This record gives sequence, C-alpha cells and structure tokens, in this order.
Amino acid sequence: MCVRIIKESFLKDAAGKYPKAAGYVAAWIKVVRAAHWRNLAELRRAYPSADAVEVGSKKKVIVFNVCGNTYRLIVAIHFDKQRLFTLQFLTHADYSKDDWKRLL
Repeated sequence: MCVRIIKESFLKDAAGKYPKAAGYVAAWIKVVRAAHWRNLAELRRAYPSADAVEVGSKKKVIVFNVCGNTYRLIVAIHFDKQRLFTLQFLTHADYSKDDWKRLL
C-alpha cells in the first residue's frame, strides 16, 4: 500500500502561491505517492532533513525543508494506515515564529 496524501489540493495551492516551490512540490508528491514508509527512519532515507516536531496538541508532525529552507511543509503521517495529512506550508520566516505550533 502506497502513502495516500490527504488534501493534495492544498499542495497545489501552495505551489501556486509560491511558484519557486512548484517543482519541489510536484516531485515531492510523486515520491510520497510511491512510498511505503513504515516509520520516520524510512522516510528519512528519501528526505534526510525531515524532522519530527511536537506541537501544541502534544502530537508529532513531520517538517520538510523545501527549496533549501526557504519554505517548510508540515504534515501528519499515520504510518500504520499509510496516510499523510497536509497541514501547513510556510515561509521560513513564518515557521520561525512558532505560532503554527500552538494551532496544531
């Protein structure tokens, strides 16, 4: 079973809003759709800089560095169900404010 992206349209909207990230987003979607990740270690084989971050709800999300840290893509992954939920796409400046953490 491959990873299913929930709210993929969110990513396409982000690519439209931030054209510099469009190529990365398109490639990321292809990689994720073909993935069979069972845990963070397996995900990091494809994306070594991906990080697990605890948010306000005390749950963990995964943060991807996009376009050399210009943007951050924040997702929740349920490895057991092979589902990935898109949550936030932020500029590095907005990510650094940490406001997003208490919203999740």
